[in-house]
Amino acid sequence: MVEIKTPAELDAMREAGRVVGRALQAVREAIRPGVRLVELDEIAATVIRESGAKPAFLHYQPGFAPTPFPAVICASVNDVIVHGIPDDYRVRQGDVVSIDCGAYLNGWAGDSAFTVIVGPGDPADQRLVATAEKALEAAIAAAVPGNRLGDIGAAISAVGRAAGYGIPRDFGGHGIGRHMHEDPHVANEGRPGRGLVLKAGMTLALEPMFMAGGKDRYRTARDGWALHTVDGSRAVHVEHSVAITDDGPRVLTLP
Repeated sequence: MVEIKTPAELDAMREAGRVVGRALQAVREAIRPGVRLVELDEIAATVIRESGAKPAFLHYQPGFAPTPFPAVICASVNDVIVHGIPDDYRVRQGDVVSIDCGAYLNGWAGDSAFTVIVGPGDPADQRLVATAEKALEAAIAAAVPGNRLGDIGAAISAVGRAAGYGIPRDFGGHGIGRHMHEDPHVANEGRPGRGLVLKAGMTLALEPMFMAGGKDRYRTARDGWALHTVDGSRAVHVEHSVAITDDGPRVLTLP
């Protein structure tokens, strides 16, 4: 069931999203060569805790996962698309680092992600990140009353496919609200004018994921969480939680 939120509930979700945005901002500022992924996890945990919120990822176990997630953020480096578990890996110059974070505040969830290149980076990686951000902008622009769910997927895939990138079709965005993952599933590829009609009060987490090698297949790591590109090419993941309103899309997870 897709829940329609009232304006007051959207304001409450904005506060949850603000916590996530601040946590991600703090992590982004800390990413530099030599920092360990577990240190970035602790930074996000501190921001969430000091905001009176609770981490949404910690101990979360969806159906596909063999074990609960053991961290506050997902930290996905280079060929990891999503769901990377933070460990003692030290970030290196030129790495492509994707950070995903979620939190609950007063019973409402926020979920967002960014990808950053450590240092100047390779031009091909810069293009990959810029394309994902462009796709997220296109997805947000399509999140208006009267459009359909397929319009969002079509907007994302049009940007990614034009650049020659692969899309992991089994994973995408989702509804969000009282729970981090709610109906509907928001595919990163779709047909315009098809699917659920978007209505004011719906809230969606929109999250383009692209793989530079152009293949749509991926492999799952032994930990049962991290998704890797099959060819070792680099991957990117960006995300915002967005409310559909009569006044246009409202991004809920800005810091």
